[in-house]
Amino acid sequence: MASAISLQNARDPNADNADFRSALGCFATGVTIVTCRDGLVPKGIVANSFASVSLAPPLVLWSPAKASRRYAAFIAAQAFSIHILAQDQKHLSDAFAHNETPFDTLEWYSDARGVPVLSKCLARFDCHLHGQYDGGDHTILLGHVDHYQSEEGAPLIFSQGAYQNGV
Repeated sequence: MASAISLQNARDPNADNADFRSALGCFATGVTIVTCRDGLVPKGIVANSFASVSLAPPLVLWSPAKASRRYAAFIAAQAFSIHILAQDQKHLSDAFAHNETPFDTLEWYSDARGVPVLSKCLARFDCHLHGQYDGGDHTILLGHVDHYQSEEGAPLIFSQGAYQNGV
């Protein structure tokens, strides 16, 4: 006989955003850098909201925060690349999270679509925009994967507010 789930310790996610965010942090995620072109300017943003959606057609998603200073560039982009970082690439995550011009100090090139591409990463998915959906304080961007590449190695992991080594 199945027992009923107790709501005795259940909390309201609207009551304490910090506590809710901490609970979400119990789910370990990979770390990605998403890149696009904003006119002539390369843009990049760190995101851990990446997920696979479908194999046929090949679809992935990620969700930029509406409060991000880079939000407008990614919402307008028709093409973007999602780079999954390896466990030894925390410096790339730090560069895109804390530097206004990270491309000035990193190895990268523009692909045939003009999208900035990081020279090395664990995996990369080159996408065109398939759809946009409101997601509260984020927008869900659905990308159709046109090309991808991957290498052997362990991913950079983020969990409970800190970076972890992959397994």
